[in-house]
Order: sequence, then C-alpha cells, then structure tokens
Amino acid sequence: MFPTREELELTDQLALAELRDYVEGSASADTPPPSRPQFLIKQKLDTANMGMTDVILSCAYPSEYPSVMPEITVRCGGLSRAQQTQIHADLNAFLMENCQGEVCVLSAVDWVKDNLQLFISRSLSAAPAPVKESSSPRSEEVFSRLWIYSHHIYNKTKRKNILEWSKELGLSGFSMPGKPGIVCVEGPQSACEEFWSRVKVLTWKKIMIRHREDIPLDRQGEDSRTVESIDSLRKFTGFEEAMFDPHGNRGNHMDLGQLYQFLNEKGCCDVFQIYFGIEGR
Repeated sequence: MFPTREELELTDQLALAELRDYVEGSASADTPPPSRPQFLIKQKLDTANMGMTDVILSCAYPSEYPSVMPEITVRCGGLSRAQQTQIHADLNAFLMENCQGEVCVLSAVDWVKDNLQLFISRSLSAAPAPVKESSSPRSEEVFSRLWIYSHHIYNKTKRKNILEWSKELGLSGFSMPGKPGIVCVEGPQSACEEFWSRVKVLTWKKIMIRHREDIPLDRQGEDSRTVESIDSLRKFTGFEEAMFDPHGNRGNHMDLGQLYQFLNEKGCCDVFQIYFGIEGR
C-alpha cells in the first residue's frame, strides 16, 4: 500500500530490529520489547486552495494496541497553528468514537484525506487582517510558567514534540520523562497557552496543569521598579530534557531527591510539594 520510503518511513530502526528479533525467535526475552516502531505516512493531497499539499501522519503504537489508541499526529504546512491543534483534536475524537479497540491507522489516513480541505479553508479564512495603528492602550503582556503533570511520558514522539514545540515557541523550562512525567514551560503567556493546546490533545492516560504562575509585566516589583522583560523572570535557560538517575525494570523512574535538588537550584523547590504532597529535602 505504501511501497516506497517517500510514502512510508520507519523512524526508529532500533525498535524495529528488536521487534523483528522477538518475532523471529532470535531474541532471548520471553516478553515483547518495551519499545515500539514509529513511522511516518507521507501523502500528497490535492486541495482546492493550495494544489498538491504535503501531509505527514506520525504514528506510534502503544504496547496494548489496538486496545489502546495509537499516538497519531498530523503535520501540514498549509494549516495555521490553531487549525493544526484542531485537526489533532477532531481526528482523536473520530478515532475514539469509531475505532475503539480496532486497528485504525488507515481509517485515520482516510479521515485526513476527507477533511483536510476543510481545515485549510478555515486557516485561510482566519488569516489575520493588517493591523491598524490605534491610540488605544496596549494590552497587558503577561509572563507565565506552567507546571504540567502526566501519569507518564515514555513515547519518543511525544518527547520530541515537547522539545521541538518549546523551542519553536521560545519557551524555557524542562521536561522529565518517565513515571510520573513532568513538564515546565515559561515565557509569554500566549506561547505557553499555545504549547499547552498542542500537548493536551495528544493521547495521554492522564495530563493536567498542576500549577501555574502568571505575572503581568507592567507590575511593580518589591523594590518599586517596573518589571520590564520576559527574560528577567525566567528561572531556566533554554529548554532541556532532564534525567535524574533513571532506575527500575525499564529505567522509567527518576530519583526524586535529585529532582528536588534541581528545582531548589532553580528557585522552584516549593513546586515539589505541589506535585508530590511532601516536602523535599
């Protein structure tokens, strides 16, 4: 069905090799390998507004597939950020309603083919009009810091998305994969909200904003001087994936003592109790 690499690309060759060894019986393990192959389905779709348009579906199977829905994201240069987020949400809703417990990747491809034109049209119609200068007061800019909690973060595609989206949006902070999963992003409020809108529509067992901080930039600080810039409020330099002595059978648990020390060094140790209900030390 997808005979060439221009249509189907396997992105995790190690996971594929491990699975092939297990299926062929050459692996010594009695249980399937924990990693799962991830792949890209690449399509060129003819749209009325933009002609031939490249669309990529990124797919990752959980170990319980098809009982558990796969992680599928859609990338298309013809979509605005808002419509990119909306197509993810609508596709996941369609799959949950119509394909629960069944193989569904081809259904997802067909759904995108049938509905992409609608989302591109919405993107074009929602393109912002030229901004006219106005004498009205400028809207207040706000610095935000979001502390996100997930039951776990294992999937390599999700971890890659978190890193890429944070850098694309100019956010600093960190992500801690494993169980539990923690993500902190900080920067302009609009960028933080855009990051959260993308992350939350992915397939998660549980994800939430556990705590948030919002600081108006034109407020006065304790020394009566006005806070002038986003960067003056950042506690992190850049964005990184942080690992704290991974352990456990799958190496998916982090040393919470090291996490506390990391937060303490960044001046964020109070959030440890918010996450775990205990004081760190």
